[in-house]
Amino acid sequence: MTDARFADADPAPLALLAGDAEDLTVISTLVQDAVLQVSDVSYDSRHRQLALLLNRFRWEDAEQARREDRPYERVRAVLLISDVQKVQSDGIDRRDTDLVLELLALQWQPGEDGAGRLLLDFAGDGTLAISAECLNVELRDVTRPYIAPSRKMPQHPGD
Repeated sequence: MTDARFADADPAPLALLAGDAEDLTVISTLVQDAVLQVSDVSYDSRHRQLALLLNRFRWEDAEQARREDRPYERVRAVLLISDVQKVQSDGIDRRDTDLVLELLALQWQPGEDGAGRLLLDFAGDGTLAISAECLNVELRDVTRPYIAPSRKMPQHPGD
């Protein structure tokens, strides 16, 4: 197996930046149902960045895949949160590196002078709370899309 290259991706890989709550809504929608292991979360306090390596469901392609009757896809993506001051977790055992997390949503709670808290909500009531100097979130696809192992679109109660 050879390494994937951005040039191989069709369509082009996503590269988005959120600097306000409206932008964050777009990124939150695109990372809904992404899965990752606890070991795929890395905090660099020196550079004030939190990185998550996600297996992201390609929501932007789901309708076309359904119309073309082809399998749904996922893609490896990095969710990078910058200007981080502190990271806290609730309901997530960070020592269990094999624990699989399912990301449900990103929420911004604004504070004073542009600062605030970014909440990453996971299935099973787990949350990462990131205190940040400002909202600075990047989503970047880093591999070619691949067929979702389940071959299905994620479902939610009431869907």
